[in-house]
Amino acid sequence: MLKESKAFSGFSVNDIQKAKDFYGRTLGLQVSESHGLLTLQLAGGNKVLIYPKVNHAPATFTVLNFPVENVDDSVDELAKRGVRFEIYDESDIKTDEKGIMRGNGPTIAWFKDPAGNVLSVIEETP
Repeated sequence: MLKESKAFSGFSVNDIQKAKDFYGRTLGLQVSESHGLLTLQLAGGNKVLIYPKVNHAPATFTVLNFPVENVDDSVDELAKRGVRFEIYDESDIKTDEKGIMRGNGPTIAWFKDPAGNVLSVIEETP
């Protein structure tokens, strides 16, 4: 029954206008708004729904991963746009001064949207 359904994911934010500005202007994604909800139009025709929630609590896990050819270049470009990358120094997750984890799985860097949800740029492997 659901095999042919074009499923999509979604997550909440506490301020739709801040989210719209961040995803549209800062990240450069195509964002549409309808009935107080945002839809991110991603490459390949994928969509993500962003909805307001009064008692929003930021996700403590990565809600959206952006595969990129080169994490270093992406981190540099996003940092110029004001994105701050998370620095982790935990037993299983350690990042460098730029916020990039290397050599422990895929090369990846995490950052947060204005609502505190965790996003990443993750290096595609050929």
